[in-house]
Amino acid sequence: MSERKTDAAASPANWMMHWRRIARRIRVPLGFVAAGVYLWRLVVAVPHPVAILGSILLVVPGLWLRGYAAGYVKKNQELTQTGPYAYTRNPLYLGSILVAAGFAVALMHLWFALILAAGFLAIYVPVIAGEEAFLRSTFPDYDAYCQRVPRLLPRLRAHPSAAATSSGGRFSFDRYRQHREYRSLLGVILLYASLIAAYLLHGHWPH
Repeated sequence: MSERKTDAAASPANWMMHWRRIARRIRVPLGFVAAGVYLWRLVVAVPHPVAILGSILLVVPGLWLRGYAAGYVKKNQELTQTGPYAYTRNPLYLGSILVAAGFAVALMHLWFALILAAGFLAIYVPVIAGEEAFLRSTFPDYDAYCQRVPRLLPRLRAHPSAAATSSGGRFSFDRYRQHREYRSLLGVILLYASLIAAYLLHGHWPH
């Protein structure tokens, strides 16, 4: 009886670990799927200019945050706590959320926005949990870092101990290029080019 209870209690945990592995593998392909759906939507609907301008208020900060974080992080080498990592433990994911939210605003389609939000919850919540487990087992000071810096929503000010607790140093364009973060910039340019193309194909902005 006790063995059955143990197996029943362990099964949800095993399922979550399994889903974390799946989420890590499919998050990039799902991004391409979402982009394809986005482009298909532009074929059947004209984006509104006000919505496009409003999207810039989210997309540009999100893109900047991703690039800024990529220039600091040394994956699997050290616990980066400087730069944007002094404000939030996941600046790359926060930047991705801002970019995705911005393009959802540009599209002005409620169902797409809801599906996108559900996808982020289903994929990024377990991915972040898995990465936290890895960092906690790899870096002894990770728990102390978690107490100082929030998981996603940033602090208003960097923690004063951030500069002293990490050797991450300053922003590095070499790290930016190493992480190929320029691909995010290219993706944003292509999506905005698609918004402009949608206008040209339909021939006019809606009133």
